[in-house]
Amino acid sequence: MRDLMAITERPEIISLAGGLPDTSTFSAELYRDLQAGIAADGQVARALQYGPTEGTAAAKECVAQVMLAEGARVDSDDLLITTGGQQVIDLLCKTLIDPGDVIVAEAPTYPGAVPTFNAYEADVVQIEMDRDGMRVDILEETLARLEAEGRRPKFIYTIPNFQNPAGVTLSLPRRRRLVQIARERELLVLEDNPYGLLRYEGDPLPTLFALDGGEFVVYLGTFSKILSPGIRLGWSAAPRPVLEKMNLGKQGADLCSSSLTQYFVAAYFATGGWKAYVRSLAEVYRRRRDVMLDSLAEHLPREARWTHPEGGIFIWVSLPEYIDTTDLLARALEENVAFVPGRAAYLDGRGASSMRVNFSGVTEDDIREGVRRIGKIVKEQVFLYGTLTGAEPVAEPDRSPSTDADSASRRGRSPERGRSPQRGRSPQRGRSPDGDRSPDAAPDADRQAGRDRSPDPARSAIAGGRDHGDDLDGTLADVLHLPRREDGPQRAERPR
Repeated sequence: MRDLMAITERPEIISLAGGLPDTSTFSAELYRDLQAGIAADGQVARALQYGPTEGTAAAKECVAQVMLAEGARVDSDDLLITTGGQQVIDLLCKTLIDPGDVIVAEAPTYPGAVPTFNAYEADVVQIEMDRDGMRVDILEETLARLEAEGRRPKFIYTIPNFQNPAGVTLSLPRRRRLVQIARERELLVLEDNPYGLLRYEGDPLPTLFALDGGEFVVYLGTFSKILSPGIRLGWSAAPRPVLEKMNLGKQGADLCSSSLTQYFVAAYFATGGWKAYVRSLAEVYRRRRDVMLDSLAEHLPREARWTHPEGGIFIWVSLPEYIDTTDLLARALEENVAFVPGRAAYLDGRGASSMRVNFSGVTEDDIREGVRRIGKIVKEQVFLYGTLTGAEPVAEPDRSPSTDADSASRRGRSPERGRSPQRGRSPQRGRSPDGDRSPDAAPDADRQAGRDRSPDPARSAIAGGRDHGDDLDGTLADVLHLPRREDGPQRAERPR
């Protein structure tokens, strides 16, 4: 992910890869006035000073407002202000994980959590999802198996709202059952909720923290998606004994989060306009989501499937099993467009034919053009595979740029392949032809591909002579022509 983000800094790249909010929506005049207000109120010295490890009282009050907006009440003594939401994951791992300890997570899971889990040498067991979120029935079976093996998970990690990367939402019955399981087994649950207020359709659902009352749920929140990632402020609400240990871990990590940005957040919330700003963001992102869904339907082949998120900032796309999205990314970068390959969201090699695309951080025009470029290279891959194998359908890919008239005419064709009932989409919403409701078009095929796939000459030809199979030699460092750790600090030269 770090390597990919570095590449997508290039201005010519249309990046559908990062989970970037649109910070251009925040008023420059308001930013100036807030900073001037901090100076005028005589708070500069304190804003530039170290602060308490657990965070300032004013910042905690802002957190309490955000959590209350989602129906969760929290005591300020049960809050820890962190340097972004990412630090919460790190601190909980630092508090609980020894090498070999089990963490249970969703499949796929947040790509940014993967390196953290790996850094602490956790054994991550991933639970399949469908359009209603994590399969809690499979979770129960897995917990029973782990118990029989004498292995007790340290915590369950879940993103219940508009999951990253799949975009699906954990249903209310499953939320209640998950909280019940946590109580019955006395297991901690890490609830990662960056996008809960960014809902575009459907009714809000209670957080796991609200359902649990803070007994076994550790809540992760962040200002990154509802205000700005640049201020680097997140928080955790957790049972007191866990929070105390996380506080000690934070002291060793960075002493405290930025006092300056905590004062900025407090000044911003004092204006009373934060809820209106979040609503305006939700409207912008809703339009961009719809543009991306329409563009996927227009430009991807009929073999593709994708999810229909009710909120958040990501869509999970599943391509035919013979297309490896890590290889596809190399071709996409030649077309100056980027996405996150599906393998980044798994710890066992699955996800090879899937990708995560983001719609919040790019304009509507760039979404259309970025998806068009991805669709072009995917169609080339489908055509090549069909030519090599004789598989149907084999249609010559369209290599010419789409015009507005072409786009308008193609919107009238059959709208299956993942469209939802809204805006003329069918109710399949990313389902596979046999009715499977997983965010992956064929999760069983994905598992098979990641574990025991035999070399396929056609697949190898599409991948430029490589068929990764069970190994992961086709890393992002290889695809992006970046050095591995052992290559030293200098970037490897790209072959010409």
